Amino acid sequence: MEYGDSNWSDMEFDDASTRDKVFSKEMSKAQSLNDQGIQVLIKNPRRHDLAALEARIAEKLIARGFIEVRTPLIISTAALAKMTITPDHPLYKQVFFIDDKRCLRPMLAPNLYVVMRKLRDHTDGPVRIFEIGSCFRKESKSNRHLEEFTMMNLVDLGPEGDATECLKDYIDDVMTSAGLEYTLSVEESDVYVETLDVEVDGIEVASGAIGPHSKLDPAHDIHEPWSGVGFGLERLLMLANEKSSVRKTAKSITYLNGYKID
Repeated sequence: MEYGDSNWSDMEFDDASTRDKVFSKEMSKAQSLNDQGIQVLIKNPRRHDLAALEARIAEKLIARGFIEVRTPLIISTAALAKMTITPDHPLYKQVFFIDDKRCLRPMLAPNLYVVMRKLRDHTDGPVRIFEIGSCFRKESKSNRHLEEFTMMNLVDLGPEGDATECLKDYIDDVMTSAGLEYTLSVEESDVYVETLDVEVDGIEVASGAIGPHSKLDPAHDIHEPWSGVGFGLERLLMLANEKSSVRKTAKSITYLNGYKID
């Protein structure tokens, strides 16, 4: 599984000897294809797949009227509390704390709330912003989860038209950039109460929400309607490139664009 992306789990054999011969053959084939892929990368330099996806999404959103922002990786525990992430919240145990007042951000939303509130004072029209950046959560080992992962969050404060329909349009922009077919479903959420989730073949890749939000917005001095959504980009890339693990598409010193280099 580290070298290839096929699913061998349903293969059955009459005896161990037959199994071992097939394993040796499949392993040799996977290693050969992996090595060929590395040689192609060396001879044809290009941007990292994750960076290329980020660029396509950014270009699409800017054309839609969004402003890209960049905010700090380190946030205050007070900012977490404004998101209702306190010691009794399930997400609290996943936070990487630096000390009793600071942590690595587990999501982009706390900073985006601050930025959109400040930009609101400079315009009478909608405020559309997005950020692409690393977030951090203590995760159990999984093919779909990372402790450091790349989020893309967008928010439209004061959308022109129905907030839900605007949200669906923005979701389609991102999924078109990723080249993936998708479905939408309404789900319960620990933070937003209810979310509009984006799924690809039953795998969640994003959660969207609309406001005003009675629990979160007053603490951030936000009172207008809004729509927003957050995507996990490594998971999008894993599905788009048909990789067996999200680790193959992440920031890594083991993999490069899906190929194992060690």
